[in-house]
Amino acid sequence: MLWLQLVSLGVLPLEALLLLLLLGGQDPGPWPGLERLLCWMLGALAPALLLWQRPADVWSLLLLQTPLRGRRPLQQRLSRLQEGVGLRLGLILGTLLLLPLLWWIDNHAGLAHSYSPLSTSPRLVALLLSAAVLALMLWQWQQLLQAVWLLSRPIDTLTTVPAMTNEAMAQQRLSLGLPLLLLASFEGEVQASSDSPPPRTTPAATANEADEEQASWIPGGDIADLPVAIPPEQPAANQNGDGLDQEIR
Repeated sequence: MLWLQLVSLGVLPLEALLLLLLLGGQDPGPWPGLERLLCWMLGALAPALLLWQRPADVWSLLLLQTPLRGRRPLQQRLSRLQEGVGLRLGLILGTLLLLPLLWWIDNHAGLAHSYSPLSTSPRLVALLLSAAVLALMLWQWQQLLQAVWLLSRPIDTLTTVPAMTNEAMAQQRLSLGLPLLLLASFEGEVQASSDSPPPRTTPAATANEADEEQASWIPGGDIADLPVAIPPEQPAANQNGDGLDQEIR
């Protein structure tokens, strides 16, 4: 899942292009600077304050997440490594960079007026949708920094970091999205049969098996291979049958 979060590096330019299309629907009002500042505060500054207190969970993709009960000890140790000064500074840097980015995009949004899906909508709708896109960009920015940070940690560090409990992650991490369905590990019948001990044999059963083997084998071949004489049928006491002795009336 950490490698999937690196896809944000290619998605962020597409979201900036989406901002250009949204803001190109209407001309700025009489105070465009104030509009941009309010949009940045709503879409970047407010989410940054929330992410400062509760960083984004590295096992959450905003729409889907790994449930707390299904996380392995290695994932719990990696969650503990999210507490770093470099990640905090990266969050501040990303929040501040969104303001000049929004300013520049709004200045050139008139070029995309004919392609904007909000050409008939008021300016307020475009600003609110742009604030939502800014919040999404900030979330992905922090996820990208955390993924790069955790993937660059040495393996020896993971053995010394204590695992983070589920209660602590629920209180200190912002985990959004629906929990993934984790299937239990399948154990085949062959493995189960190989692990089971062989059946115990009793002396009586061993003796019966020996008798059966001795009865089914004779020197020189099997019993089925030897000629066997079949005794002739014994004649009845009355060759005419019992029914002829009765008097016919």
